[in-house]
Amino acid sequence: MIRRHLCLRGLDARQLIVKETLVASTNVARIAILDDYQNVSLEMADWSPLAGRAVITVFNDHLSNFDEIVERLLPFDAVCVMRERTPLPRAVIERLPRLKLIASTGPRNAAIDVDAAAERGIVVAHTGYDGRSTIEMTWALILASVRHVALENAYLRAGGWQRTVGDGLQGKTLGVLGLGKIGSEVARIGLAFGMEVIAWSQNLTADKAQACGARLVSKEELFRNADILTIHLVLSQRTKGLVGAAELQAMKPSARLINTSRGPIVDEPALIEVLRERRIAGAALDVFDIEPLPTDHPFRSLENVLSTPHIGYVARDLYRTFYGDTVKNITRWLDGGPKYEPDDTGKQ
Repeated sequence: MIRRHLCLRGLDARQLIVKETLVASTNVARIAILDDYQNVSLEMADWSPLAGRAVITVFNDHLSNFDEIVERLLPFDAVCVMRERTPLPRAVIERLPRLKLIASTGPRNAAIDVDAAAERGIVVAHTGYDGRSTIEMTWALILASVRHVALENAYLRAGGWQRTVGDGLQGKTLGVLGLGKIGSEVARIGLAFGMEVIAWSQNLTADKAQACGARLVSKEELFRNADILTIHLVLSQRTKGLVGAAELQAMKPSARLINTSRGPIVDEPALIEVLRERRIAGAALDVFDIEPLPTDHPFRSLENVLSTPHIGYVARDLYRTFYGDTVKNITRWLDGGPKYEPDDTGKQ
């Protein structure tokens, strides 16, 4: 049985419409698919291996309150989570006595307390990943930011014609914070635009930077010299708040900050301050401290900010990987076999 729980616009998240599309035996596992914003999870994979073995309920709305999350998930044996959209900390996991499987998407999920899950015998499974969609999104944001694409489009739709003067990339300096699998490919594309590429991270070596066509510099030099500063780090205790007020204030007045990694890597209040005071030219952001972004947040209204709703990984091919591997994880769990272990192709 598959149920779709659709939260209609204008209604409270708890006001749900239920549509039953398939009927099967009642003696089956109950599975929840969370945060399916686009209502595409069932289209992106072949779920037929679970026919007759599971009742699947799809939720397309988002809950932030832990009590509401617990209330929703109490009836389920397995939960499918999309990246870090819905956190599963110890305070939630310990209140879900039926839960036996957390099927996460991507190779890691910092929003799941894996220790709490292990203590309760809950299996935590992951899927494959491909960072190319985030690489493409990074460059979409860079180009849209320097050429004011969103502003010009809005102006055109309002009846106007040409409002801004854009900037080119040839001869400019691309600063890459984090030169892993994603950052290194972003750097290579910068070279194709004729940019000088500089890079820094805590463990980056000169040889590694050179192999990617970049020059290793200090953290201070990175922020002081970059015309475009793009962030490609995994969020951890070491990287949280790594980009603070001092780093932002050291940037050129003409510089732009791009973040497609994780919001908390940047000190958000400090970034809002430099943007409001126009100490830097702008920012293009796909990730935020709180997601979904509150409706009254400054990043929704500041003219020198281009914001997108964390869609760096929201691409058809990657969704097929996410949900296809999720079906394999659930099938193996139902069979009592080992977890499906995909290749990790998408590390930062």
